[in-house]
Amino acid sequence: IEVLDIQRMEYRPKTKPRFKSVGAARQADQLADRLKILAKGKDKAADFFRQLSFHLFAYVSNRIPEITDDLYKMDDALRTGFGWELGPFETWDVLGVERMVKAMKDAGHQPAAWIDEMLASGMDHFYKTEKGNRFYYDQKDKKYKAIPGTSDFIILDNYRGEKPVWSNEGSTLHDIGDGVLNLEFHTKMNAIGSDVIQGINKAIDIAEKDYRGLVIGNDAPAFSAGANLAMILMLAVEQEFDELNMAISMFQKTTMRTRYSAIPVVVAPHGLTLGGGCELSMHADHTQAAAETYIGLVEVGAGLIPGGGGTKEMVLRASDEYQSGEVEFPELQKRFLAIAQAQVATSAVEAMEKGILRSGVDAFTMNQNRLIADAKRAVIDLDEAGYTQPLMRKDIKVLGRSALGAFFTGVYAFGVGHYVTDYDMKIAQKLAYVMCGGDLTSPQMVDEQYLLDLEREAFLSLLGEKKTLERIESLLKTGKPLRN
Repeated sequence: IEVLDIQRMEYRPKTKPRFKSVGAARQADQLADRLKILAKGKDKAADFFRQLSFHLFAYVSNRIPEITDDLYKMDDALRTGFGWELGPFETWDVLGVERMVKAMKDAGHQPAAWIDEMLASGMDHFYKTEKGNRFYYDQKDKKYKAIPGTSDFIILDNYRGEKPVWSNEGSTLHDIGDGVLNLEFHTKMNAIGSDVIQGINKAIDIAEKDYRGLVIGNDAPAFSAGANLAMILMLAVEQEFDELNMAISMFQKTTMRTRYSAIPVVVAPHGLTLGGGCELSMHADHTQAAAETYIGLVEVGAGLIPGGGGTKEMVLRASDEYQSGEVEFPELQKRFLAIAQAQVATSAVEAMEKGILRSGVDAFTMNQNRLIADAKRAVIDLDEAGYTQPLMRKDIKVLGRSALGAFFTGVYAFGVGHYVTDYDMKIAQKLAYVMCGGDLTSPQMVDEQYLLDLEREAFLSLLGEKKTLERIESLLKTGKPLRN
């Protein structure tokens, strides 16, 4: 593709401009941090961002009260109608109201008169939070007012000014009232690593002593994109298999503890909920998902199988669906394909149809602003219903060699038909072995730990394969799966 050079009026090859300010901003995980970096930049991209911001801020301030009397409504409209993560007044707050007003005036842009009045009265923010409640500046009455209708919302950003119950580098535990805690992740893409695993266990420890229950949820764009693949790749390349075994075992114990703790644990997934994030959701006492949740077990794309209890959980759920006198293999096959094909449900309703969420047990929320509040309500309902600590399952029916033969035949047929690569076949065979309970001569009952051990063994063996490491490296570098 060639572009027109307006200086010479000739076509030339397209070049992609690169700016230091944009590169620096990309390194920040949070939008607020990226905006601050851009606003302080010294290159053309930063100049463009500042000029754009000046125009935007001057415009929106002068549209009050023409468009609306209340500034929060303008932010709401742009977030819900146009997909902005922060509205214009929220962005202005992030960059500093007083600082931006001075810069705007220096550049020849005049904000509305009520902005100067607000600053002159000592109020230098459009929004503020107190005790988990959010207030906005009302230019008519010249004071802060509670945003109407938000009493039913629990927005975790509103708790930033309060001391958390506990925190580490990757997670924070908040008291959200009525004896309920909320644990949020804040790693890159909310990937599950050692800090998050420590956070989940610590949150359950604290909740079991002094609280009614625990919600695991956050306000980030993605609930969790899965396990920390960079850490897994590093350990696998260095052949630290003892450490890998310990890490996978710890994650399995953590997901199991989520289900078998002494208090109700509700997970509130939304957005991307993949791999380990999906496994965590599958082990909750109750999952309160956002309606638009993209959830699935996608480990095959990284050359692995679900290793945090996800494979075990699919076998358990298939076992619960077996009916006396009916053929059992199709129920297991449906769940096998969900993992082997890395199927992702594009909504909470579809996740229930695929068996990732449980119909009649789990639920979903249409308005994502209500998600944490609905999850908190679910914790209280479980507690008031007389929650008792569940017992680990020992009655999971596995089909053994008869189903294993059928799976191997199907996988071979896919390979011969060139629908999958040879390595896809190898992963699928490992998955089939775990889901059938191993090479058992006949169907029998096993416990959860038996399946977890098989799952972990298969996970570790695949990490010893060069092609799995190539797939993980491709995902980390390009974000796209490699079919090798």
